[in-house]
Amino acid sequence: MAIEIKYVVVKKGEEKMTFATKKEADAYDKMLDMAEAFTNWLAQHQTDMDESQAETLGLLLAKQKDAIQHILRTSKLPDAVDSANSEKKVLAAEESTEGDAAQTKKVCTVKAA
Repeated sequence: MAIEIKYVVVKKGEEKMTFATKKEADAYDKMLDMAEAFTNWLAQHQTDMDESQAETLGLLLAKQKDAIQHILRTSKLPDAVDSANSEKKVLAAEESTEGDAAQTKKVCTVKAA
């Protein structure tokens, strides 16, 4: 009999994602916290935006934090090479968690910070 350790990210009583390592789970949890902060900020500053739009945009901003940080530092879009590398990291994170996530709902994935 094999023993497996799984790290489950739970937000507001709902299982969001299962990971094989604590580091990946912590990174995902941090991304969700950031998305919630962006969502709240958008709701305060864009009162005409509905809640689902704010949540979607907040999650996008959190997922793309590296690109946003680059834009804030340089006032330029990240190079296509940087974007491609970032996308590869996200896809690799998806593949590494697909086996574990098959047993739970898969909301989205994020690269480890």
